Amino acid sequence: MKTSTDTRIAVLIDADNIPSANIKVMMEEIAKYGTPTIKRIYGDWTRPNLSGWKNVLLENAIQPIQQYGYTTGKNATDSAMIIDAMDMLYTERVDAFCIVSSDSDFTRLATRLRESGMTVIGMGEKKTPNPFIVACDKFIYIEILEMQADDSKELVEDEKGKPEKSKKQRETLNKIDKATIQLISSTISDLADDSGWAFLGEIGNLILKKRPDFDPRNFGFSKLALLIKSIKKFEVDERQTEKKGIKLVYVRVK
Repeated sequence: MKTSTDTRIAVLIDADNIPSANIKVMMEEIAKYGTPTIKRIYGDWTRPNLSGWKNVLLENAIQPIQQYGYTTGKNATDSAMIIDAMDMLYTERVDAFCIVSSDSDFTRLATRLRESGMTVIGMGEKKTPNPFIVACDKFIYIEILEMQADDSKELVEDEKGKPEKSKKQRETLNKIDKATIQLISSTISDLADDSGWAFLGEIGNLILKKRPDFDPRNFGFSKLALLIKSIKKFEVDERQTEKKGIKLVYVRVK
């Protein structure tokens, strides 16, 4: 299996359904999963509503693909993205795909790519229809990345010596409700040993298979361990390893 740094990712962006703001933080997020070797964005660049993208494409080395709308009511951009994705699949130039769109029309594409053994990362707004979300291996909400960008900007401003702004309470996309707790609890039970303990890394992987859009950042936590620690129903055990400073985290239901 390739490491994250070896994984070659094709990034395909639907300009019609994604805002141009915070493209930098979006690309930084994608880089966590591998190297974006192909970066393309699709749209009809003669339309004025896409002008916001033009200023950021060169800065992020994203190749714009011109796709005219041949007729009213038909999305030619989607077709162009799908054709290119299938070409890339058969030329075997990449190991994974990142489809950046909030459009459910890419559901079948994500499913087809995964059927061929490709890892598919989805990225879109909270309004993205569920069929596309569950068709991906992992789905990341752009709103969370926007919040991270705002937090980073605030920290930079503070470090520059400007008057420190009062920190607003961290916004979240989701609340820790009974369904979330049940998801974590059932996953622990699926993986637990005879004493009820389950390894945190395996818990995270299985949760993601059950719910591709699950992300601790959606609940205001940077890590899964921090999210679980905040829920009194669970017990956390950090076990020291032979390597100094490295601990293995195990969780069980109280």
